[in-house]
Amino acid sequence: MIELRNIERSYKNGHTETWVLRRISLTVQEGEFVTIMGPSGAGKSSLLNILALLDDGWAGEYWFGETPAHALNRKQRADLARRRIGMVFQSYHLLDDLTVAENIDLPLSYKNMPAKEREGMVADILDRFQIVAKMNLYPSQLSGGQQQLVGIARAVVHAPALLLADEPTGNLHSAQAHHIMDLFCELNRQGTTIVQVTHSDENARYGHRIVQLHDGWLTRDETLAQGTTEVRVK
Repeated sequence: MIELRNIERSYKNGHTETWVLRRISLTVQEGEFVTIMGPSGAGKSSLLNILALLDDGWAGEYWFGETPAHALNRKQRADLARRRIGMVFQSYHLLDDLTVAENIDLPLSYKNMPAKEREGMVADILDRFQIVAKMNLYPSQLSGGQQQLVGIARAVVHAPALLLADEPTGNLHSAQAHHIMDLFCELNRQGTTIVQVTHSDENARYGHRIVQLHDGWLTRDETLAQGTTEVRVK
């Protein structure tokens, strides 16, 4: 599904250039659940933002299926992201002046579909996530776990091929975190490809692979299968 070839990202400040990603080559197969780990400043969120097509300042090749994202302009990348990618943020990023139902409907509002069809899709996802009773509430009226559920519901309502999650349980207590990760596993079993960034070893064990970054370099790629770990050191 995804192939990155020699992805690099740097920031310039006057005559100084700071590299945050160096020569990242990575393949994610359809249906995988991949975890990106590493210390603070390793480049994890920068890589996730590139995968989400939220960042234009990188070099290299990014293939999304047969589509060369590196050859698209900003508008084309935004359109690809809206159609194929869902994003779950650590800080939820819900709109305070919209209800739960309206927040979930937001990705559908960019699509050319009848209002009744959108209403049906929102109703289905509210039921699936067991938050029907919260549909007319505003984010400020929800707990952190409930806000994160709404954020995930919004990310998957349009059935994205790829779900990206940045520290999805970072602000939640353990019971809420387990619920979110179980939900990710269910989505993955249903065919959604998932890439998450996390500091949590426990969260990482929910996935199929662990990719380790250090100082912007990909240093380790572990495949987890049936309780064993096959390690490929880069």
